[in-house]
Amino acid sequence: MNVAVIGGGAAGFFAAISCKAHHPDAHVTIYEKSDKLLAKVKISGGGRCNVTHACFSNSQLVKYYPRGEKQLKKAFAYFNPTNTIEWFENRGVKLKTEEDGRMFPITNASQTIVNCLMKEVEKSGISIELHQPIIAIEKENNNFKLTLRDKLIYADKVIIASGGSPKTEGFAWLEKLGHTIESPVPSLFTFNMPDEPVKILMGVSVDNCSVRIPGTKLKTEGPLLITHWGMSGPAILKLSAWGARVLKDLNYRFTIQINWLGAMNEDAARTILTKEIMLHPKKKISNSNPFQLPGRLYNFLLSKVNINQDALLEEIGKKNENRLLNTLLNDEYKVEGKTTFKEEFVTCGGVKLDEVSMETMESKVCPGLYFAGEVLDIDGVTGGFNFQAAWTTGFIAGKLSL
Repeated sequence: MNVAVIGGGAAGFFAAISCKAHHPDAHVTIYEKSDKLLAKVKISGGGRCNVTHACFSNSQLVKYYPRGEKQLKKAFAYFNPTNTIEWFENRGVKLKTEEDGRMFPITNASQTIVNCLMKEVEKSGISIELHQPIIAIEKENNNFKLTLRDKLIYADKVIIASGGSPKTEGFAWLEKLGHTIESPVPSLFTFNMPDEPVKILMGVSVDNCSVRIPGTKLKTEGPLLITHWGMSGPAILKLSAWGARVLKDLNYRFTIQINWLGAMNEDAARTILTKEIMLHPKKKISNSNPFQLPGRLYNFLLSKVNINQDALLEEIGKKNENRLLNTLLNDEYKVEGKTTFKEEFVTCGGVKLDEVSMETMESKVCPGLYFAGEVLDIDGVTGGFNFQAAWTTGFIAGKLSL
């Protein structure tokens, strides 16, 4: 059996390795359009490779996927983070869990993961051909004819792991096979705020904020980072992922509302502020930070509502109390544009999931064709979830339902 795997990224490698493990006699070849293999694996997690996430409940795990939640329930029954950890540890790569649940190799080097996958491909006798973009793919009887850059090849089965594409045209060759493409739009991105003075606080982070976009149902919680262009951090990235299509329709121009105190409501915040005033009436307002926010941010918010920072707490007055509380709980900023999150380009969109069997990853439209990774309309929030989807779909696709 001749199997062609299109794409030399995480999903392509895992699919090829799985295919060879399940069908040792098959001839498996990875075709990569560029001269680079496992490029995203190498740069992910700041060069450490965020392999997966320590979430071991499948029903909880699927909640980290803005697109694909329902369908991934079936897929994770076959291969999930527990299996990922075992797979790598069986090949000498131990993973460690960080406080936020992200999992990395204990070496803190993505090259460890790259080396492991390359070694497994070599050991399995899988061929690799670089500089071989797929120009066209056609079904001929029960076989496939693939037009590459400089040759024609025939395959019994084809696994498509070509990754996401920023434009629908990037999927045209799959549309020709009868597949419907959900139009791709950026998913993980940070918010640009060119006209907001808050940028002077670049580098300041808050452990837990609640962020929402008024006029939509979009709301997330988590750490937030102020940058020299606007805002980033998990709270913002999650919002960008869940709101990918809505924010595209808004042309990336909208207002966000931030509760700097996380899930705290006005009554609880007022109680804390009132207690602080009663206990330390002679304390300077700028020296009092009852909500334990970063000092620079707290003073910025005081200035924003024109509170004299040199005044004493007993002099704050009810009107200023109300203005401060309103800003702490409902602070607003104008977003005008986006920036790609590091080099980890993620899109929502791709092959429509209704047209793929999630138990086998085989096309319902074109039997013998399989899909893995970001070419599917699946994407996760930041934290190792996109790689887990790649390992899972790659593993299942490689089994091939013969």
